[in-house]
Amino acid sequence: MEKEKLPLVGRFAPTPSGRMHLGNVFAALLAWLSVRSRDGELVLRMEDLDTQRTSPEFAQILREDLTWLGLTWDRETPAQSTRSAVYDACFERLAGMDLIYPCYCTRSQLHSVNAPHLSDGTYIYPGTCRELTQAQREGFSRKPAWRLQVPDREYALEDKCCGSFRQNLSRECGDFLVRRADGVYMYQLAVVVDDGLSGVTEVVRGRDLLESAPRQMYLQELLGFQKPQYAHVPMLLSADGRRLSKRDKDLDLGQLRTWMKPEQLLGWLAYAAGLLDKIDGVSARELAKDFTWEHVKKEDIFADTRCFYR
Repeated sequence: MEKEKLPLVGRFAPTPSGRMHLGNVFAALLAWLSVRSRDGELVLRMEDLDTQRTSPEFAQILREDLTWLGLTWDRETPAQSTRSAVYDACFERLAGMDLIYPCYCTRSQLHSVNAPHLSDGTYIYPGTCRELTQAQREGFSRKPAWRLQVPDREYALEDKCCGSFRQNLSRECGDFLVRRADGVYMYQLAVVVDDGLSGVTEVVRGRDLLESAPRQMYLQELLGFQKPQYAHVPMLLSADGRRLSKRDKDLDLGQLRTWMKPEQLLGWLAYAAGLLDKIDGVSARELAKDFTWEHVKKEDIFADTRCFYR
């Protein structure tokens, strides 16, 4: 019997910690085009788990900036900061499977030279706290974070931009955090729960999050959620190879909206992505007519942003 095909539901999930920069808009545009070109539904979600860095004011500015660009959405789901009870329930489900345990490791221990690391410097958690006895746990004075035990198993996906990607969770990641010591849930758990309960079937985001996908696939499996299709899009880099960021205020929308029309900005981004042969003003809806992932560049993009400066 043929498996029922789910309706296409994409999402854009910004963090309301400041104005969007060019890289954020680039990912939002491709997510929007992928959904609109196939008559799908687009969900907006504010990822504000860290309430110390985010604010409702920035969330409203994000909505206004997306509307200015013509990147409208069909529905907005509740912000992550309001969903602790939902995450609690999923956390308890994992606890009932005996897959989570308290971790008392300090940051310095995790990043010490004796800890296992990948070639890029990312540490692989060695399971230090996994087998602690109850007496040993009670000997710590600090509150623990909580980790999810992973299997010695490879997870594979076919990404629309990056192609085939494989990762063995045990050897290349290790048991990962699902809740901080202060009770705040980690991105990996929250995003899986939110995408799953929102019916998301396609996730478009920056390539810097590609290595998160196998962890999320594992959580989707445990919690019974449908696995979405992934497209991890190229990063926009400055001339010196640095990734554009909010922290460095790399051409945020606050600046750009005073300098140009939305069609000019979208035309530049579409050209950078490989969707246009030359820089020309264009609306999002015009781009959606001929959008296909085959035209999107696969490598990170050195963005010549000099044309934006006055």
